[in-house]
Amino acid sequence: MSASAFSPQPLPAWRRAVLKVGSSLLAGEGGLDPQYAIGLARFIDAAHVRGREVVLVSSGAVAAGRGRVGAAGDGLVLRQALASLGQASLIAFWQQLTTQPVAQVLLTHDDLRNRRRYLNARATLRELLRLGTLPVINENDAVAVDELKLGDNDNLAAAVASLVDADLLLIATDIGGLYSAHPLRDPSARPVERVEHITPELLEAAGGGAGVLGTGGMRTKLEAAAKAGAAGIATVLFCGRDAHVVEALADDRLHGTLVLAQGDRLRARKQWLRHAPASGRLQVDEGAALALRRQGASLLPGGVVAVEGDFRRGDVVEIAIAGQAPFARGLAQYSAGEVRRIARRHSQDIEVILGFRYGESVVHRDDLVLLGSTANTEATT
Repeated sequence: MSASAFSPQPLPAWRRAVLKVGSSLLAGEGGLDPQYAIGLARFIDAAHVRGREVVLVSSGAVAAGRGRVGAAGDGLVLRQALASLGQASLIAFWQQLTTQPVAQVLLTHDDLRNRRRYLNARATLRELLRLGTLPVINENDAVAVDELKLGDNDNLAAAVASLVDADLLLIATDIGGLYSAHPLRDPSARPVERVEHITPELLEAAGGGAGVLGTGGMRTKLEAAAKAGAAGIATVLFCGRDAHVVEALADDRLHGTLVLAQGDRLRARKQWLRHAPASGRLQVDEGAALALRRQGASLLPGGVVAVEGDFRRGDVVEIAIAGQAPFARGLAQYSAGEVRRIARRHSQDIEVILGFRYGESVVHRDDLVLLGSTANTEATT
């Protein structure tokens, strides 16, 4: 059934998106085939011209590696070896298709569940986007083992969307989107253009095996959409093989399935920050407090006057003026000992003092929530 069966609908407003492209759109005889990737690369470039940011989660390393050595079989160790062989080819493949500099980022589940590694990965991706590059992300198959593997790149894409605070998750498929039944087996199957909630019944109906080259069918895509939706991120499923569908995306028109977000992305994150246990406290001066409360600013080291507790990078800390109740909470970008060394100093001095630099802020504004009456100003900052 053609993707044209899906009526056009507007894409949700977005500034930063994660685009997932699977092996079924990239693998050909003897390695990687640019037939469908060209259109997706043009979409990425068009988004960049409009001031938008795209993070690409791309499969294809195993197919690229297999094309180099012609190895048969599908065991885990062999796939790990083929992924190692194919990673360089995969990055070169995308670099040839896009005008942006391409950066490779390999992740494992352990990187995303460990708070410090999580912050390190997010800081790196944020800097790569600031530099105008296209981050290309894949699972670190060469070192991941069964209990650490994220399982598939659909779910990896959902995790990355949350990691980079994306507004939208785009999943390119080899069919038009979600249908009421399997479109190749049931002639009565009808396109499902909008999904309010992903239910267990819907997941069960979407179950089934993947193609020979792919690692996940529609069920894993809906699982990923559910995870993204829980983080306040909408998901769209579209046919990456249909040039007209991909071209329409650049004009914010979707011919496919839109899975709505469940709640507000920032509100969900800030709600967690309000209730997570704090490991320490930062005392700040009046100027820093005013900037945080009224201007939506990050907490810079120059505004910190004292440090309480022995927290690590990535821990939740309270923020207060000396002698007063905390008015904010956030994730510390530096450990307690490091903050003590850079307190009252300019952000430009961080690397000179510490010998390294995670960023200019002690608590970034994206990782900060105001408390009490001050929380009312967050909507306007």
